[in-house]
Amino acid sequence: MPRSSDDDTLQFEPEHNDQRQQNEADGGESGKKEEQNGGGPIGFWNKELRAVRLDVFKNWGITTLILCTFILAVLSLYWAVLFHVEDNLSSLVVFVVDFDGQVTPYTDVTPVVGPMIVQTAQSLLAPSGTVGWQSQPASVFGFDPMAVRQAVYDEKAWAAIIINANATALLQDAVNNGNSSYDPMGVAQVVYVEARDENTLDNYVVPQLQQFQIQVTTSFGRMWANQVLSRASTDPSILTNIQSAPQAFSPAIGFSIFNLRPFFPQTATPAITIGLIYLIIIAFFSFTFYLPIHMKYIEPQGHRPLKFYQLIIWRWLATVTAYLFLSLSYSLISLAFQIPFSSTPSSPTEVVNPTTAYHYGSFPVYWMVNYVGMIALGLACENVAMVVGMPWTAFWLIFWVISNVSTSFYSITLAPRFYFWGYAWPLHNIVDASRRILFDVHSRIGLNFGILFAWCAVNTAFFPLCCYFMRWKTMREEKKAS
Repeated sequence: MPRSSDDDTLQFEPEHNDQRQQNEADGGESGKKEEQNGGGPIGFWNKELRAVRLDVFKNWGITTLILCTFILAVLSLYWAVLFHVEDNLSSLVVFVVDFDGQVTPYTDVTPVVGPMIVQTAQSLLAPSGTVGWQSQPASVFGFDPMAVRQAVYDEKAWAAIIINANATALLQDAVNNGNSSYDPMGVAQVVYVEARDENTLDNYVVPQLQQFQIQVTTSFGRMWANQVLSRASTDPSILTNIQSAPQAFSPAIGFSIFNLRPFFPQTATPAITIGLIYLIIIAFFSFTFYLPIHMKYIEPQGHRPLKFYQLIIWRWLATVTAYLFLSLSYSLISLAFQIPFSSTPSSPTEVVNPTTAYHYGSFPVYWMVNYVGMIALGLACENVAMVVGMPWTAFWLIFWVISNVSTSFYSITLAPRFYFWGYAWPLHNIVDASRRILFDVHSRIGLNFGILFAWCAVNTAFFPLCCYFMRWKTMREEKKAS
């Protein structure tokens, strides 16, 4: 048994020796590393980190200052777009056009309703806080109420109050003859186009139109009741007539609403507002997805590198072709959620919904607007990304989104004049053109496409210069590293 124990000891002793040698080797190597590094980790306030601390504090302070300055400068664009809304409400022009007693066969009637409504509109004028009420003579529109509707459709005014030519005649006839079919709503019209800008109309214009109607009917009703009761005291037949047509006594007058292009369906909201932000983001991030693929042409992996000018041509063609399919995918979302793209165009003076600008051609045109817009937005992102690099491209994306959103989702009419540059910004023209296609409102689509193509041309001209700059910057960094 002792012999056996000795044999076992001898049998395992080489293993223990090998382990000790390995530990000694590891310990020796670790010691060498610690000697090279000057020892183990040290505390934050150790004097050896003094220079590093100062450098970190300086760079932290500079970075924080840059970020704070950027936040104040760029985010202010978004807040400031609504800074002077109350002061600029008068830019939202509302026509008040009086046809009462001015069109045959009613020219021999002394108007009562029309002058009262015009006078009420004039009394609402204030230095700020009200829409821009403008009394327009009927002669400006050729004594044709449909011409006023056309003017609203053509965006010469945000809305219009039209007093019909027979307003006083029908009201007096109802009282004098007891016309039971008299309809107070036939006295005047309120006309607007909600799809032009549903936020501006619903938030600022329509509430004041409603307040105007209440004020007119209240003031006129009081005056008209006094007149009718005064006549009834001398002419008993008036009371009989009022019993036959009580609506001619109260409310006496009213307003018919004509929303020529309602904003409908609500699923169209992303297509002309928040959904377009993703068009910018997709265009921005596609750069990082495609760049490594393009760079395989110039990385020598079993082949010689492609000539650089040919790489530029390839990159541009590949990018704009990719945008064609990306914009199609984006556009198909609107089609999939049943935004009507095939409704027939209609008369601009009729209330119609749904209606589109190009019938069956509306979706292809909508796709092309998104495609050209994506090129305008995306090539700008590619150029900036190549010039400034990371992390500064994040600054660009924030600026690009905010400057486009501020001038597209909010009315430039209500913004300070500083924001007039927004009319030339890509997203404003994409939104503008999309509204024309989806709702058949007044069209400036030729101008919209022209501005977008101008952005495409300018960005294309800068594209090769930015490519060469990125190559020069990369080669300089590699030279410094070597």
